[in-house]
Parts: sequence; C-alpha cells; structure tokens
Amino acid sequence: MEAKTVIVENLAGGAGHAIMKHLIGPEQMKTSARLYAQVTLEPGCEIGVHRHLNESETYYILAGTGVYDDDGVKREVKAGDITFTGHGHSHGLLNTGTENLVLMALILLEK
Repeated sequence: MEAKTVIVENLAGGAGHAIMKHLIGPEQMKTSARLYAQVTLEPGCEIGVHRHLNESETYYILAGTGVYDDDGVKREVKAGDITFTGHGHSHGLLNTGTENLVLMALILLEK
C-alpha cells in the first residue's frame, strides 16, 4: 500500500498548513480508527484547537518543538513526547520552533 500525502490549509482552523502523510486508509481502518498519519507542521504552522467526540487522538512527537494546548492548558512538547485527548476534550498544537514539527497522529473511534 502506498502512503497518500496531502497538504491541508488551516487544519482545524489553525494558521498555515499541515502536510499529512496518510499511512493507512479507511478501508484498512474500517470502524476502529479514523486517522493514522504522519503530520508535519512547518515553523509557525499549527493544528487549531478542536474537540473530539466519540473518539480519542494521540500524538507522538518525532521531531521539533511546539506548544500543545490541552483543554486550554498549554505546555511545551518535543521529540519523544506523547499526548492524549479523549472523548469530549479539546487540543491543538503550534510549531514554535525553527525546524519542522513532525508527529504521528492516531484517532481511535469509541465503540
């Protein structure tokens, strides 16, 4: 299977764009997941704050630095950090560094 890469402008209302490399598609995820992708945020780009309903999202930071917004509480993140946002909660991520912020994003659906 070949990964599909797309550029998403203003992801979740955030500034700039995100480069999303979808590693598996809906046909493989079926009813267990909605997204499994490598996401790259260039300096100054962000994933806007958004809420998850009936699903959770985990970020695993591979490279770079940024500020993660967890229900309004902000904290710095760097390579090796993991974030989790559950049902009913919100999050966002801003690249505050001078290099690309690269992460793995996984959205699991609740059953």
